[in-house]
Amino acid sequence: MPTLRPDLSQMESAIQNPKSKIIEHPDCFGQLDTVFPMGEEGLRTSPPECMKCPFAKSCLQEAMRGPEGLKLQEEKVDQAYEHGLIGKLERWSRKKLIRQEIEALTSKRKSKSTQPRKM
Repeated sequence: MPTLRPDLSQMESAIQNPKSKIIEHPDCFGQLDTVFPMGEEGLRTSPPECMKCPFAKSCLQEAMRGPEGLKLQEEKVDQAYEHGLIGKLERWSRKKLIRQEIEALTSKRKSKSTQPRKM
């Protein structure tokens, strides 16, 4: 799957418009595979282009709060269990909380998409 990288024009357009007080984010905002992709060594790193963006911190936070980011957190819990850093009960508890968050996000998105649009 190709990843979208922000170009300079997107970053420049991602500034606050003083007249309308609306912040425009680049198209890649909050996309985990774009802003925090898996590297060649199997570790996730942020690309240099993303670190130049004025929204780098909020973008990464948004990506980690989304379903993909929560699945990544679930993987980290499994790794901690495999390496003996947490026990079975802690693993079960954390994974249950993460799954509940994922379900809440997906049901929230489904309810928004099924609501009739006002014209």
